[in-house]
Amino acid sequence: MSKLTATFTRVTNAISDKAARYIPMSKASKIAKAVIMVMVCMAVMPLQAHAAGFITEAIDILGIVIIAIGGGLGIWGGVNLLEGYGNDNPGAKSQGIKQLMAGLGLILVGLLVIPQLETLLPS
Repeated sequence: MSKLTATFTRVTNAISDKAARYIPMSKASKIAKAVIMVMVCMAVMPLQAHAAGFITEAIDILGIVIIAIGGGLGIWGGVNLLEGYGNDNPGAKSQGIKQLMAGLGLILVGLLVIPQLETLLPS
């Protein structure tokens, strides 16, 4: 029990020593702090408008890339599907229809879902 009391006393003394060394900010340093905060806010405001334009452009490019990938996958699936019908290969037909549907799904995601990302971000 005495070790616990000694530890508690040391911690209490350390806290009171730190409290005794605390010096409140002067009025001039409070004003300087406020001026620095205002200057930082003024510097950041134009960057937010630029960031919004960048994000809008990035979302547009993302939509185009996803549509292009979906189109390529759909074309590849169509070729596999036709090849499966030509060779009477059920495995190629199955793979082709899966690729075709996945490509169409990606195109729909690029057209309908990706533009909705802009509504999630504050303007």
